[in-house]
Amino acid sequence: MLRNGGRGLLKRGLPSAAVWVGLLCITVACSSPTRLSPSSGGWRSQDSRPKVLTTFTILADMARNVAGERLQVESITKPGAEIHGYEFTPSDIERAAGADLIVENGLGLELWARRFTQAAGDVPTVTLTDGVEPMLIGEDAYAGKPNPHAWMSPQAAQIYVDRLVEAFSALDPQGAKEYEANGKAYKAQLQQLDAELRDSLQALPPGQRLLVTCEGAFSYLARDYGLEEAYLWPVNAESQISPRRMGRLIERVKRDRVPAVFCETTVSDKAQREVARAAGARFGGSFYVDSLSDSNGPAATLLDLQRHNVKLIRAGLSSSADPMP
Repeated sequence: MLRNGGRGLLKRGLPSAAVWVGLLCITVACSSPTRLSPSSGGWRSQDSRPKVLTTFTILADMARNVAGERLQVESITKPGAEIHGYEFTPSDIERAAGADLIVENGLGLELWARRFTQAAGDVPTVTLTDGVEPMLIGEDAYAGKPNPHAWMSPQAAQIYVDRLVEAFSALDPQGAKEYEANGKAYKAQLQQLDAELRDSLQALPPGQRLLVTCEGAFSYLARDYGLEEAYLWPVNAESQISPRRMGRLIERVKRDRVPAVFCETTVSDKAQREVARAAGARFGGSFYVDSLSDSNGPAATLLDLQRHNVKLIRAGLSSSADPMP
């Protein structure tokens, strides 16, 4: 379902839409008939295809699989960006002001999205988690709030695809059949990935199925494939780690003899390495969760991201508990 975003009040102390528009005019002189190309770094004529902006790179990959060549699809954030508390810029707003649709995850992931869409002029927005049954965070200040990382379940990701097909068909009715066909093909790939991950993770020993990460971003994946989950903080919006939480995680890793612990690429792994050292475990590497890698990296697409992560899980949890040097 499409909606016009950003109709709520701005948070106190944040710049108003008028201020952002003023900055935008200064940045692009308001009258230029061309747009700055993020890919080339130079000025180019406007592409005549409808323009879709996603809030982060994973959604852009999913959107491109559905859009084919009929739409321009760009991510507001770049590979490697921390998306929970992203601070958008006047150039981001300039790009959004010329967009026909903004694609967001929802479930409280993009804390900045409402302000962004308002500053961009209430661009129509589609929320891809509409229709997803959210898992709830079960502890601390976040208890009872939805876990937003539903794309980490290949099953839930297929609901994202359905929302994209609906939104793109409404935006460009002449392409509806193409979007439907592309969506069907992409969902088949996600179904194949689901079976692949299930087979791969079933091989983990029964006593070594506790997945310890920095952020609690693997709840949906753990649910789908019979893993347990423990983490340093529920969401990356948290600014610091409490000694109590860190000590509690160290004790659990010790008690359950967890062979390896992990972190995510968009945050520092320093605290998790300390957990590994104190608990006598290994640091098993960093997952891609909130962002893809660049095109030459191990997680250039959502499918690659999942395979990279599961490879790390298999290697870490199937190994002995000897600390990494």
